[in-house]
Amino acid sequence: MHDQNMAILKGLVSVAWADGRVADEELEVIEALLDAFEASPSEAAELRSYAKTPKSIDDVPLTDLSHDDRRVLLQHAVLLTYIDGEQHEKEKQLLEGLCEKLRIPTQEARGIIEAASQRAKGFLNLL
Repeated sequence: MHDQNMAILKGLVSVAWADGRVADEELEVIEALLDAFEASPSEAAELRSYAKTPKSIDDVPLTDLSHDDRRVLLQHAVLLTYIDGEQHEKEKQLLEGLCEKLRIPTQEARGIIEAASQRAKGFLNLL
């Protein structure tokens, strides 16, 4: 697995911890991405261990993320905020903070969030 993909997953762990816990559904998404990113057993174990302790936006490994990787992280983060069927106000605030952390310009971030939100709403029936 590429270092950038590990950084994206670590960023998603921070999003998952936003409400003070990581839900089973959030772990399922992270596990699916471990498979999609073809993580080795040791990489998967490293990420699972990393996810066991609380993380915040400050833990997002910004220097390991390229311009494009930051946008991929934001898209996945939006999807993760809908995992319980709806996006809560606290999650919206977290996304705003994530955009600042990722240094994505406001207008661009709004477009990414809107597109990812529409995509997530379309998948709600699958959750």
